[in-house]
Amino acid sequence: MKAYIFPGQGAQFSGMGAELYEQSETARRLFNTANEILGFSITDIMFNGSDEDLRQTRVTQPAIFLHSVILSKTLGNDFTPDMVAGHSLGEFSALVANGTLGFEDGLKLVFQRAQAMQKACELQAGTMAAVLGLEDAVVEELCSTAEGIVVPANYNCPGQLVISGEIEAVNKACEALKEAGARRALVLPVGGAFHSPLMEPAREELASAIEQTSFNAPICPIYQNVTTTAVNDPDEIKRNLIAQLTAPVKWTQSVQQMVADGASLFTEVGPGKVLQGLVKKIDRKAEVTSA
Repeated sequence: MKAYIFPGQGAQFSGMGAELYEQSETARRLFNTANEILGFSITDIMFNGSDEDLRQTRVTQPAIFLHSVILSKTLGNDFTPDMVAGHSLGEFSALVANGTLGFEDGLKLVFQRAQAMQKACELQAGTMAAVLGLEDAVVEELCSTAEGIVVPANYNCPGQLVISGEIEAVNKACEALKEAGARRALVLPVGGAFHSPLMEPAREELASAIEQTSFNAPICPIYQNVTTTAVNDPDEIKRNLIAQLTAPVKWTQSVQQMVADGASLFTEVGPGKVLQGLVKKIDRKAEVTSA
């Protein structure tokens, strides 16, 4: 069975999407529509901007979404998913790809999500840290007993978990995790505490936008970050998508479930190859490729 997977923030690069734009009439039409919807030329930033330009949340999220979704649209009849999943932001790309969301609605939600998250970061400073070489249960235990807000945020693959929360709490947790035997506990260069309680203002703002958006029955199930199981019901998809901003991204568990449900080929749709690497670490037998 074929699984199509969609990357999240961090996969962006200068020049992303330029080749698609040059080669495909469909891509040109969708990129130009995106510029109109956003009210600024995101193609300019994607094709010609610096890494610094692309790092702004309000640019990064729609840029990665557009690259992924437009790439999936250019595949035409070759796009034949039995299941889809996306890492954090990538869940929105996956939902457009499997027909749950329309292209324009998906882009509007992603742009609102980016702006809401940016506002939440400005309201309360936070950060994230990558923890390597410890069992998930050890990280969970140390987070639960730490002072301040610090929680597991991204279960990326066995032995790689990202924590998120208040700056001081994350720094202290990193020290405790190193003492507990972590190979590394490294604070990441991010602008906020994504997938933690600090994102609650963004979750509330996005919830209202999601509630007002029309969701269709998908062509195939999505394995969502919050539940890790196959979901087909549009109302359930909405609920999980709203919960996602303050809940952890359970990528390891999602991939394991997809494999258990018959996935043998994982195709990454979008910039980079990060998810392919994670899938191979989760299941060595899985076959991975780029769209």
